[in-house]
Amino acid sequence: MSTIQRKSIRQRIHKRIRRKVAGTPQRPRLAVYFSNQHVYAQLIDDAAGSTLASASTMDKSFEGNASNIASAQKVGQLLAERAKSANITDVVFDRGGHLYHGKVKALADAAREAGLKF
Repeated sequence: MSTIQRKSIRQRIHKRIRRKVAGTPQRPRLAVYFSNQHVYAQLIDDAAGSTLASASTMDKSFEGNASNIASAQKVGQLLAERAKSANITDVVFDRGGHLYHGKVKALADAAREAGLKF
């Protein structure tokens, strides 16, 4: 399977998920994205179109920058801490068209352990 086809399939799955999942001010959407080098996570209020909190491996407070399971766990913990400071406890999880496995599962589990509910 070519890379272009894999990318288009993931984007099609993501669009299907986004039809059902939307963030509100009370329960924002936790969106995840993985590049080849970094892990990104955001809490998004879709009603206002704004990002409430974010974390990634590009943050200055983050040691090491890799797109692996260990980094995903650290990003999940960091995002949960920032969400707590913004008084956010409940979120809707948007896996971005990725399978709930590996990095996605690690990020979600770390965020749950740090106090987010979804």
